[in-house]
Amino acid sequence: MQFDQLKRRDFITLLGGAAAWPIAARGQQSARMRRVGILMAYPESDAVYQGYVTAFRQELQGLGWEEGRNVRFDYRWATSDSELIRRSARELITLQPDLILSSSTPTTASLLQQTHTIPVIFANIIDPVASGFVASLSRPGGNATGYLILEPSIASKWPELLKEIAPRVNRIAILFNPATTAPFVEASSLSNPPLRHLELRVSWQPSPTGQTSNPLLPRRRVSQMAD
Repeated sequence: MQFDQLKRRDFITLLGGAAAWPIAARGQQSARMRRVGILMAYPESDAVYQGYVTAFRQELQGLGWEEGRNVRFDYRWATSDSELIRRSARELITLQPDLILSSSTPTTASLLQQTHTIPVIFANIIDPVASGFVASLSRPGGNATGYLILEPSIASKWPELLKEIAPRVNRIAILFNPATTAPFVEASSLSNPPLRHLELRVSWQPSPTGQTSNPLLPRRRVSQMAD
């Protein structure tokens, strides 16, 4: 099995387990059908995230939660539109589900602004502490928990690897989505350029559209970012 497939499987297993905890806790009180809200910051046509949602349902089924028998799923595909995210979050909260799975920093922020009682399980989050979602990683408190996708302290390893691959590089520009990664930028060990021990200067550049992987980004624009 390829490494990315293994990570995906382990991630979904952990996420499904986390989601099952509050469902099981409330399920001890009565035999009524549980309700799970799913708020995605992606279009419904996104095949990758449809796959994640399917895997999430399958993992819950493996834990005994079968759709239509003892659990119901309510979906909202909000894309990256902030107003649609707020409206979708409000709609899910109005349904009073037993928990809500949140796919990103913006969706989690919107949910936690609107509910302090419904459990929110977040995924694909950069820094939940800096974002104000949890009090700490060891003791989250409140009504939110979930998983990180990056640890700020490892950021210093990225330029080290880059210098090994391309020793002559002395300037790098890093595109980031300010709506989702600003706390990570603040906490990152890359936030105080230059990295003198590597003779490398780092420039963080916010992407106005949130697009950070555009292969058509003009080479001249990248050069200007690193100046």
